[in-house]
Amino acid sequence: MPYDAVVVGAGVNGLAAALHLATKGWKVVVVERAEIAGGALKTREITQPGFRHDLYAMNLGLFAGSPFFSAHKDRLLAHGIDFVGAEHCFATAFPDGSWLGVEKNPEANANRIAALSPADAGRWRAMTAAFAQDAPHIFALLGTPLPSWQALRLAFAAWRARGTAWVADTVRLLVASPREWLDENFENAKLKAMLAIWGMHLDFSPDCAGGALFPYLESMADQSFGMALGRGGADTIIAALTRAIAAAGGEVRLGAPVQSIAIESGAAKGVVLASGERIEATRAVIANLHPRVLFGKLVPAASAATQRLARFRPGPATMMIHLALNDLPAWSAGAELRQFAYVHLAPSLAAMAKTYTDALDGLLPAEPALVVGQPTAIDPSRAPAGKHVLWVQVRVLPSRIRGDAAGSIGGREWDDVKEAYADRVIGIIERHAPGFATDILARAVLSPADLERDNPNLVGGDSLGGSHHLDQNFLFRPAFGWSRYRTPVDRLYMVGASTWPGAGTGAGSGFMLAKALAGA
Repeated sequence: MPYDAVVVGAGVNGLAAALHLATKGWKVVVVERAEIAGGALKTREITQPGFRHDLYAMNLGLFAGSPFFSAHKDRLLAHGIDFVGAEHCFATAFPDGSWLGVEKNPEANANRIAALSPADAGRWRAMTAAFAQDAPHIFALLGTPLPSWQALRLAFAAWRARGTAWVADTVRLLVASPREWLDENFENAKLKAMLAIWGMHLDFSPDCAGGALFPYLESMADQSFGMALGRGGADTIIAALTRAIAAAGGEVRLGAPVQSIAIESGAAKGVVLASGERIEATRAVIANLHPRVLFGKLVPAASAATQRLARFRPGPATMMIHLALNDLPAWSAGAELRQFAYVHLAPSLAAMAKTYTDALDGLLPAEPALVVGQPTAIDPSRAPAGKHVLWVQVRVLPSRIRGDAAGSIGGREWDDVKEAYADRVIGIIERHAPGFATDILARAVLSPADLERDNPNLVGGDSLGGSHHLDQNFLFRPAFGWSRYRTPVDRLYMVGASTWPGAGTGAGSGFMLAKALAGA
């Protein structure tokens, strides 16, 4: 029996596209190679029973504030989606025993900054006031296909509302490096470091052009709205989506790897599973896949256009370390840090720049930038009573190891060195929280190689679906001429982190494509 659409990949964008199309009357099936849905949104007990760890993404603020969730909120709530708000969002602990953080309280944030620099506190307050007027225009653009007449209308409306100078400043923000933007606006080194780490969450060192936007948006949005975590785990999104798809008449088939896209007369007609089964699609095949997975593996990269898509560049790699704990870290910088969703260990722009350069050179950084997630500080249900989980993201790392910047790890394969490198990471946390290691009950280390094995879309262990540098972002994501989800193959579409608006949990590409296909 043919379907209107076959979606390949049960990541958040594929599921969002499937749900929207199903509610518009399309007959839809999602096929997923793995035995569990979710892509980079998975929660599992990988250390000890009763300890639930978000394997990759933890912060669900983009989804909770997304146009997709707004459109399908009642349906998803009915199918069990549930969030926990985090009012203490992120902080950086510094080697001198101090800290600086952002919570859902602009005045508290400004007062902490004022203790470092009254001038910076004044600029922070001005930026906070302006954000209320700026945010609707910026977020509207991020939720619009590029290029499009809609985007031009939004730009015109922003110009009418905010003026030429504001438009010019916004364009400068979009192309500036974190260091350029931070130096222009602030003077204190600790404040700059606290903000610059958000560039490293993507693949922007302090000196990469185009990296200023994320530190600005994340800091302003977090203090305005707080963060959102999934109650019980990030997979609350995936569970609700799959149930809602079934209720709308769609299907999600797990453990069903696709061997190839069926193409006839230049158009996608369906998919062929590894089992040999062919599933027909009369209107669309939607691939929630990295371009390198889609073109060259499922579709021959025969034309110049498909070869260009197949060369889509991954960003630096990531390691995930999941810990079951007796207690949260006793941060020497202050007990207040135990309230925050994220504690960053990235002391300066210079340290971040060196880490980034070392990783691109194939070296294991001596002092990687660490994102220490404390989800059980916000949602105790993820661990047995009185216990905790810790979510440690190590940014950034080489996919292929040429050496060790510290000179102490000799291996060249991630399977051989991941535990030793995890020991280095634990040691860094221990310096900021003495005694921390003694509270570890169990750990699970996911190297860049493990990430790609679990999800082939995480090419080389890049958890972001491809570099977000300017040559691969906006109109160029994943390639110029193919930023609106079409591909060189008729009726074959692509969504996911490799397409505009990029990485994150906002389901933007899946929703925008589904609306275009369904006409609303």
